[in-house]
Amino acid sequence: MELSIVVPTYNEAPNVAELVARTAAAMNGIRAEIVFVDDSTDDTADEIRRVAAEATIPVRVIHRDIATGGLGGAVMVGFDAATSDICVVMDGDLQHPPEDIPRLWRRYTVGDVDAVVASRYNGEGTNGGLAGASRIAVSKSATLLTKAMFPGRLKGVSDPMTGFFLIDRRRLDLRTLKPRGFKILLEILARTTLRVAEVPFDFADRNAGESKASFRQGAHFLTQLTMLRFGKMSMFAVIGGLGAVANIAIVWLLTRWGVGDIPAMIVAAETTIIANFLLQERFVFQDVKAEASGVWERFAKSFGFNNAEALLRIPLTALLISTWHISVVIATTITLALAFVARFLFHALVVYAPSRSRRKGVKTRTREVLEELDDQVMAPGEL
Repeated sequence: MELSIVVPTYNEAPNVAELVARTAAAMNGIRAEIVFVDDSTDDTADEIRRVAAEATIPVRVIHRDIATGGLGGAVMVGFDAATSDICVVMDGDLQHPPEDIPRLWRRYTVGDVDAVVASRYNGEGTNGGLAGASRIAVSKSATLLTKAMFPGRLKGVSDPMTGFFLIDRRRLDLRTLKPRGFKILLEILARTTLRVAEVPFDFADRNAGESKASFRQGAHFLTQLTMLRFGKMSMFAVIGGLGAVANIAIVWLLTRWGVGDIPAMIVAAETTIIANFLLQERFVFQDVKAEASGVWERFAKSFGFNNAEALLRIPLTALLISTWHISVVIATTITLALAFVARFLFHALVVYAPSRSRRKGVKTRTREVLEELDDQVMAPGEL
């Protein structure tokens, strides 16, 4: 097998037969297989099996009941299951024309690259399949933002957001990839040094079904971009900053309504502690919470630590003021910085430690956290 074509699908049953037929016709001497990784809630997996029975090239389907890692996670599963080390990734909606797969293959066989990206923005490439001027503007803006955040890694890549590319999986360490959304190529390029070439392609109209683009996916993308560029600690800090602003707003509002200062501060503190936990679950530690203890146990640990930290931080601030004779602003800044690091480490190493074998889990999480912190300190040429 020379080529494995990995197709992540979510409710794409109407497109399966045509995708397989066009792909088989396009191979023209290339020994290829199609590996569908299906997260659908409809009959897409059954349709793939039906089409596979009559297909002229090998077709397999892996159906996931739990869509861990979203589309990016599906691609990782496909890479792991592929027969060939050379993998093409493409969407299942036929906006990525199967007829262009041989062009990616021919460019790769020149032998001087590890990946070939099908680009909407290179040469004669087009993005006509994007519905309307607003989606085109959003796509181009997101591409510019991404390239600005990774100018070194993405140098020479005009379309890091495409979902249509060929890659030699031997150049990847699948254990280091942490797919959190649908921009898997961006994840790969940001974490791996690869030799990349591009070929232009025409991004076609969707063949059937509904587009998966949404505001929610936009939020996922921004979260993914932030996590790639700055890591978990930065997102943890953003949520903490939002919590601080919310805390002040709640105190102001409650005191305006006649609530006493102390009760208002207690209500604000407890409300933001709970809100911060929910946001951290969703945007910071979502990739490890499945292996951690149950949600109520995680909440109890987080809630207890944050309250204990607050009780310790106030007298420590007072001690710094009286001992070092520094201003309350400087003392508060010092203790808040210490508290931030302590909160992050406690959550990363304890709250979200794997539930099985606590001692082994903490060691594993400690190594992972240190690796993530190290990843954030990139050399200028790797940015």
